Amino acid sequence: MSKKKKAAAAGATAVEAVDAVKSNPYLKTITSDGDVHDNVRVAYESARDAYERLASGKSLSKSVLEDKKLHANLATAAAALKDVGTTLADPPGKKRKAAKKKKGGLGRKLLVLVVGAGVAVAVSSDVRNKLLDLLFGAEEEFDYTSTTAPATPAPST
Repeated sequence: MSKKKKAAAAGATAVEAVDAVKSNPYLKTITSDGDVHDNVRVAYESARDAYERLASGKSLSKSVLEDKKLHANLATAAAALKDVGTTLADPPGKKRKAAKKKKGGLGRKLLVLVVGAGVAVAVSSDVRNKLLDLLFGAEEEFDYTSTTAPATPAPST
């Protein structure tokens, strides 16, 4: 292959590579999303501050265990990196699955059923009586009739 053909082939693959980079949705997000830029900057600054606190000359174990500012810097850096990762994890242009939640579900249906049953028991005395009969047995109707004769007065002497 001649040098001209190699150069032309290399140029063609370079153009294809540039086109691939331009059409990549992840790279578009990285280059154009201001939130990603801000989160990366915050993560870098917080990590740099944490490193400076660790390199300050204090005992490493004491700094790691007791330095509240170091803990705050590390937490801020971690949160910012988590936001960047979340943004980049889902392909841009597609709706996130976590963002849309199902309206139904077994748990919600059971909750509605339990609340509805509670309201029915609280409002209706007929339902309340039927529930008590189911739980404790039917209440017996009881009419008291005496089987003994009334006491007669004692004879006087």
